[in-house]
Amino acid sequence: SSVENGRPLDPADWAVIDVVNYFRTAGFEEQANAFQEQEIDGKSLLLMTRNDVLTGLSLKLGPALKIYEYHVKPLQTQHLKNNS
Repeated sequence: SSVENGRPLDPADWAVIDVVNYFRTAGFEEQANAFQEQEIDGKSLLLMTRNDVLTGLSLKLGPALKIYEYHVKPLQTQHLKNNS
């Protein structure tokens, strides 16, 4: 499968470390560790609800909202488009 930045293009194929590196690269250095602690891989990331991101990761609300709105939700939308 296609790879970009050392990560598979489809988030569903991401390992936990790919998810962590994705958020580190996006500027969420501190928050990225929460994804590692919770062992969230790409498949899990694509299943996360807004509530999971806001409450399940013990993140500060501001960064959590940005992570969901600007990263998790767009990745989910893109994944659905590519696989419909």
